Amino acid sequence: MMSYSILKKLPPVEEIIQEIPLSLKAHQQIARDREEVKAILEGRDHRLLMIVGPCSAWPKQAVLEYARRLAQLNEHVKNELKLIMRVYIQKPRTTKGWTGPVNQPDLFSAPDIAAGIKYTRDMMIKVIEMGLPIADEALFTHNAKGFLELLSWVAIGARSSEDQEHRIFASALDCAVGLKNPTHGSLAIGVNSIVASQHNHVAVFDGYEVQTHGNPHAHMVLRGSNHAPNYSIAHLQEVKQHMDMHQIVNPSIIVDVSHDNCLVDGKKNHHLQPDITLSVLESIQSHPELKQLVKGFMVESFIKEGNQKVDSANPEDLDLSGLSITDPCLSWERTETFLLELAKLRALEKKQLPMEELV
Repeated sequence: MMSYSILKKLPPVEEIIQEIPLSLKAHQQIARDREEVKAILEGRDHRLLMIVGPCSAWPKQAVLEYARRLAQLNEHVKNELKLIMRVYIQKPRTTKGWTGPVNQPDLFSAPDIAAGIKYTRDMMIKVIEMGLPIADEALFTHNAKGFLELLSWVAIGARSSEDQEHRIFASALDCAVGLKNPTHGSLAIGVNSIVASQHNHVAVFDGYEVQTHGNPHAHMVLRGSNHAPNYSIAHLQEVKQHMDMHQIVNPSIIVDVSHDNCLVDGKKNHHLQPDITLSVLESIQSHPELKQLVKGFMVESFIKEGNQKVDSANPEDLDLSGLSITDPCLSWERTETFLLELAKLRALEKKQLPMEELV
């Protein structure tokens, strides 16, 4: 027996997908974006993978305004950077709290999962229709069916990557999936999650006993630990050692320069994200094996700098124009300057590379 109260019956996810469909053109775009991401992870495409966007994809209008700006910027950097927008609709909590717009699209009303799925699916499709690939964290695997077709890159978060269900789920995905190292920081366990995700498993999906095919594009996302950052040369070398030992296919690392990788004296400093990115790129220049391993970065960014607290007693005080309600983010102005600078640096580096390294 289980202890819960039934609130209401949800509509079939197929019904919601029919109500908010994805166009054929968008389907084709997602297929191309997924292949481009895989090519980067395989080392066939030498662009940097940059997963950029708000900590939480809320509210919709601010997210769409951010997407409009990012799509315009993409035209200037797309030869050097593969931009993927964070449209994170599911939020893990260390203990309790708001779990994202997919469960509660209106912060000042009761959770409404059916409304949340419609709200977030509509938002995601509108971003895709601007020409941007999108990413989300697969937190709630039970409702993933409503979103999987939309995603070009998927994250398994630090609180989920040790969980067998999420590892099996990752092994069934047709797109690249980045598994974060756990919050306690073990890189060996982080790589174990990749081993599991690249392997096939027998599991239950949609009432069927199935065998997953394994995901050859499962890779590591370094996000720091509860104690300290983990993007140093020593950390990268340790990850490589574990990956070599387990014969990981398409060995790749994305460095999340937010979260615990921007800790200073135990406190997150989101302003450091551009500096950390450039520092990692500079440090691996003299380590060719690590340069091949680091395929990109994750950055938390929104329209306005920083974040805000939600005061349920004063909803009128909430800034709805692009100020994060969860982790602090870089402003749009700083993000734009950073990505343009990064693209220029990559272009200069490419000019200096021997011809055989460009092939």
